[in-house]
Amino acid sequence: MGRPFFETVMAMPQLASVQIACLVVFGLLLALGAWQDWRTMRIADALPLSIVATYVVWAACGVTLGTLSFASVSAGWIISGILFSTGMAAFAFGALGGGDVKLLAAASLFAGPTLVADFLMVTGLAGGLVGAVVLAGALTGRTVPLSQPNASRRSRHLVPYGPAIAIGGLWVAVSLTIA
Repeated sequence: MGRPFFETVMAMPQLASVQIACLVVFGLLLALGAWQDWRTMRIADALPLSIVATYVVWAACGVTLGTLSFASVSAGWIISGILFSTGMAAFAFGALGGGDVKLLAAASLFAGPTLVADFLMVTGLAGGLVGAVVLAGALTGRTVPLSQPNASRRSRHLVPYGPAIAIGGLWVAVSLTIA
């Protein structure tokens, strides 16, 4: 037998507060990932894993409250898997870093099927801005010497894509907060 109706109703404001707290944690983790990538050109595995864990709590509260359906949560996981697979192909060609791929896939969970297009558009636009800053000569991280075996002339300057992913993810967090 389930919980009495009164207890369920009383728990709902707390679950909504947990969801808001999850969105705040999501934003903080994105900011940390952006800062880490900007400074070191690396994103620790713990960041995307923490985002996934935060999403699980957020989604569980949403399903319990009835604000998320099991179908939309499932679709979000599928979309994240597709983005991860596509990102791994980009990684294989040297277009994205491994940490960027993991961060992108983890952040896309919050976007789900309804916000994934917005997430990718904002991330792409922010990535163009970050790339322009790098091309303008800003000191954003390390460069790859041409003496390295896998360095090509077009990849001498590495672009930290974590900040762009964070901007796209923050767009999603704000969109979820005001929706």
